[in-house]
Amino acid sequence: MKRKLVILGNGMVGHRFAEKIAEYGGTEKFEVTILGEEPRRAYDRVHLSEYFTNRSADSLYLSPSDWYRANGIRLLLSEPAISVDTVSRKITTSAGTELPFDELVVATGSSAFVPNFEGVDKQGVFVYRTIEDLEKIMSYAKQVSKVAVLGGGLLGLEAAKAVLDMGKESHVVEFASRLMPRQLDEAASSVLKSKIESLGVRIHLNKETKQALGESSFQGLEFVDGSVLEVEMLIVSAGIRPRDELAKNSGIEVGQRGGIIVDDELRTNVYGVYAIGEVALHKGMIYGLVAPGYEMAEILAYNLCSPGQKTKSYAGSDLSTKLKLIGVDVASFGDALGQTEHLPIAYTNPRTGVYKKLVLSTDGKKLKGGILVGDADAYSNLLTLYLNNVELPAEPESLIVGTPSEEGSAFGSLPDDAKICSCNNVSKGDLLGAIRSGACSDLKGLKECTKSGTGCGGCIPQMNSILKEELRAQGKVVTEHVCEHFKYSRQELFQIAKVKGIRSFEEMIRTHGMGNGCEVCKPAVASIIASIYNEPIQKYREIQDTNDKYLANIQRGGTYSVVPRIPGGEITPDKLIVIGQIAKKYDLYCKITGGQRIDLLGARMEQLPDIWKDLVEEGFESGHAYGKAMRTVKSCVGSTWCRYGVQDSTAFAIRIEERYRGIRAPHKLKSAVSGCIRECAEARGKDFGIIATEKGWNLYVGGNGGVNPKHAILLAADLDEETCVKYIDRFMMFYIRTADKLVRTSAWLEQLEGGIEYLKDVIINDRLGINKDLEEEMNHLVGTYVCEWKDVVDDPEKQKKYKHFVNSEDADPTVRFIEERGQKRPVDWPKKELVSN
Repeated sequence: MKRKLVILGNGMVGHRFAEKIAEYGGTEKFEVTILGEEPRRAYDRVHLSEYFTNRSADSLYLSPSDWYRANGIRLLLSEPAISVDTVSRKITTSAGTELPFDELVVATGSSAFVPNFEGVDKQGVFVYRTIEDLEKIMSYAKQVSKVAVLGGGLLGLEAAKAVLDMGKESHVVEFASRLMPRQLDEAASSVLKSKIESLGVRIHLNKETKQALGESSFQGLEFVDGSVLEVEMLIVSAGIRPRDELAKNSGIEVGQRGGIIVDDELRTNVYGVYAIGEVALHKGMIYGLVAPGYEMAEILAYNLCSPGQKTKSYAGSDLSTKLKLIGVDVASFGDALGQTEHLPIAYTNPRTGVYKKLVLSTDGKKLKGGILVGDADAYSNLLTLYLNNVELPAEPESLIVGTPSEEGSAFGSLPDDAKICSCNNVSKGDLLGAIRSGACSDLKGLKECTKSGTGCGGCIPQMNSILKEELRAQGKVVTEHVCEHFKYSRQELFQIAKVKGIRSFEEMIRTHGMGNGCEVCKPAVASIIASIYNEPIQKYREIQDTNDKYLANIQRGGTYSVVPRIPGGEITPDKLIVIGQIAKKYDLYCKITGGQRIDLLGARMEQLPDIWKDLVEEGFESGHAYGKAMRTVKSCVGSTWCRYGVQDSTAFAIRIEERYRGIRAPHKLKSAVSGCIRECAEARGKDFGIIATEKGWNLYVGGNGGVNPKHAILLAADLDEETCVKYIDRFMMFYIRTADKLVRTSAWLEQLEGGIEYLKDVIINDRLGINKDLEEEMNHLVGTYVCEWKDVVDDPEKQKKYKHFVNSEDADPTVRFIEERGQKRPVDWPKKELVSN
């Protein structure tokens, strides 16, 4: 006969335990019953706030409606247990049903902690925990305009975002001195606070609530310090309390401050009774994240389904997490607060809302933890380094302040036992096994097979890389979806935008995507639209990366660099003098770049429009040094001056640069023109390069410098100027149409099936019959060029975006310089703790 296994709680952890029981064959051994308190099957609480947008739970459910029946599991909804008799081994439910059990798993989770202050029970006070809670909040919010959220932790900030999305005035009240006090230090909290406040949420720290105001309905909060906050609705998200009331009344041991005490095998003091998730107290720790609960569920399911085999033990969990709170990336992992002996490295830029901190071992060789706010792109790789105890590079600060590789990972290959997903304890080998079994051929399938990427989502970039690499190794075609919000590749989105005339991200995601978009798809779509219609990039300012948003490159120290275009590197003495005068006027550091341009560094954000105005008035324009666009065309002096030159490389370089200036592409584009085979302009190290011959010009494509330099490959030889330009038109537009996001021409050409021979067939022989279209598209871009700096200079409204503080005209007081070799530069970062203000 089957043993009777009862699971109390059908939340995320209870459901994961049931999944693992079914996966390990436990339904052959156990008769499984789940008691759920809520009226619906298990759903994703991590993304609960999405319910405000979708108004439907369908996308949140963790399994199809028939999953329980199909797996032989009995599910009772709206029927929680009200008592547990550990002597007679039976449970009584709210409906009066008595259920005998042999094994009992308590996964009742937690409830919202509501502080006990006067008036907290007034009408208009809500908790933020379940879908039913959200429905009540949305209904009541229709009659109010100002809402406060009590609690500045993860859920509290999510609730504040929901309030903001409803068009209400949003306040966050936090008892502690900083936001997210369990995950962030003071510096990180300060940056997060500034970022969130700039979006319209008002933050109140160090506030202890004395009482709720109002007669019958809630009208505000009075604090112990005497201050008052007048709002009409309160959402309480001040922490959690384990749902251990059943244990307290049944002889199951609980901790002094709550939580069911369990050992390393998740056993309670009562034989056959276990606890997992937020209700479990393991070695004095209650884990308030889903990942530890999932790990507990997997270990317990394995142990129950594998009698006689060596049991698994729970040793505690890492509290790593990556979230996007009110549009702000926030991540922390390991010993983020540096509570053990350590060496910290930190980078702070309050102006852009970025804070990055690494907690290193005292010898600087291992990563012990970290915090990322405002820019969490490095989270996945950093977490992998931490989880797998990988030795760090000689300069670990490069992990947060260096320039990431554009052509590949700097972390090398990981062993198969390297942990990729800490939420679900999935290794690289687990992922490879699922792919090689044939069960998973895309990211969605890999998530379903392994559960990797279904927790915080921080491991998804590495999952995607492993999936693509393995599929390619098997000789399969890899489908390149832009991200989870678009089931299309960049190439497909390009065609959709072009054919259907789509000119905004909002229209694209509404008609062909899902959700609200992310930091991956927003800049990608903005680039696509700019590549098709060539409208000023500031029209899509809010979905751009930082450099494109401010039309300048952000530099160490929090200032920007200004690089005016100097076509072909040719400049008159008068224009040289003008640049010098402007540099002196604004006290800018001057540097000749490797691309024959003049870099003016040290400009504050609020100075940028004035600097551009002075440059534009003197005939200069943006050099697009900040953009994924055509940047420079380098040249030698050619036959005009050089005794070896065979063609006028300077004149041709100027023609090329003025033709293609500012054209947006999947990645940056660089070019060069050399006047002879001595190659002084280094044309074969560019995305496309031109080298003079006695008969004309040789055109090379697919080169680049950078981390992995590539020599460009000859596309065509001995071309006249008009034919060379025609081939470049076709090459650039074919690349813009077909390359994936952030892929240089070198990598694109390597991935192109058929390689250079296929490209020649397309560009020269018109294999696809599209060359006329490519030329027309390029002529449109050339004919609609607008200098992006001038676009801002001519528009006072756009200039208002260039200031450090939202509510003040003051400059950033933390920017500091020192003098060196007659010019200023940013102050050095301290050796021990690298901090840039």
